[in-house]
Amino acid sequence: MSLFNVYPLFDITPITAKDVYVFDKEGIRYLDLYGGHAVISIGHSHPVYVKKVSEQLSELGFYSNAIQNPLQIELSQKLTQLSSCEDYQLFLCNSGAEANENALKLASFHTGKKKVLAFKNSFHGRTSAAVAATDNPKIVAPINAQQEVEFVELGDLVAVENALEKKDICAVIIEVIQGVGGLDESTTAFYQGLEQLCKKYHTLLIADEVQSGFGRTGDFFAFQKHNITPDVISMAKGMGNGFPIGGIFIHPAIKASFGLLGTTFGGNHLACAASLAVLKVIEEESLLQNVKKLSQYFEEKAAAISNIKSIKGRGLMLGLEFDFPIGALRKKLIFKHHIFTGSAKNPNLLRILPPLIVQKKHIDMFFEALKKEL
Repeated sequence: MSLFNVYPLFDITPITAKDVYVFDKEGIRYLDLYGGHAVISIGHSHPVYVKKVSEQLSELGFYSNAIQNPLQIELSQKLTQLSSCEDYQLFLCNSGAEANENALKLASFHTGKKKVLAFKNSFHGRTSAAVAATDNPKIVAPINAQQEVEFVELGDLVAVENALEKKDICAVIIEVIQGVGGLDESTTAFYQGLEQLCKKYHTLLIADEVQSGFGRTGDFFAFQKHNITPDVISMAKGMGNGFPIGGIFIHPAIKASFGLLGTTFGGNHLACAASLAVLKVIEEESLLQNVKKLSQYFEEKAAAISNIKSIKGRGLMLGLEFDFPIGALRKKLIFKHHIFTGSAKNPNLLRILPPLIVQKKHIDMFFEALKKEL
């Protein structure tokens, strides 16, 4: 028996982790500036998180959605309060792909239409409709071709309207800041124009906040910078600080009915406890403010390095673009300097997605190592 070999693995075996550090079986300490694909939001093994999840596990870890679960109500209320997304309704699931899958399905139910408009360089997940809306043919299987998706350039409102004029598109799904695709973000005029076009053609606007949500950009959700109101907001990753949980916020104009959506594990007691702990720490430790402060500090440090072609993203969803592929640099950072970073579809882009508790001293450690290798 062996594992299905689909992951190219670094020869590192983490055993424990604390705050922004991961420790391997040899006792080597690694600075985690990648957060396991932007998942670790409040830091590894945060005491509030450990206490909340442990206490919940000792009482009730799981029961199905056939019974009352007050933790779901508590999570919905707290999430609404901290995100300022008043009146939205919450449906809970297990991952970002599942969140986007349910968002697209809901859009099709609501509009009676079946096609989807997505953007080039997008990434929305690996399940059926979500992967069809992902601009990466390598991970789209022939069976996914049953999903009808059209791709246009990010920022091109003319192309968007040309597609929507056909009146057969149920949803426009967009990452306000593209994650895997390379941290591109368009203008406020584009996002507001996109919202207006969706209303004009009776199409739902889905904001994919799976990577950018839960404070990673300095706003609770990335779309909030642009003053738009999506019909559906998908979330996951930093939502559970490592515990599998996802969800969608649904605009009150979209009506629920029994059986419309469903899940076995989604919104279970442990998942809700994990996410409530994340929200508690975000609020009590003022992590949105920390994100903005550290983002500015990071950009100031990066601007002083001439080898960096551009700084992309915002908040702590950042990328450094060079004029060479970063593969070798990334390996030196991890094996020589013991710093985790990430890659992107753009081979010249080094992605930085640290826990939101990161401090200036950690940013300094990264730039000291970067300067030595450049």
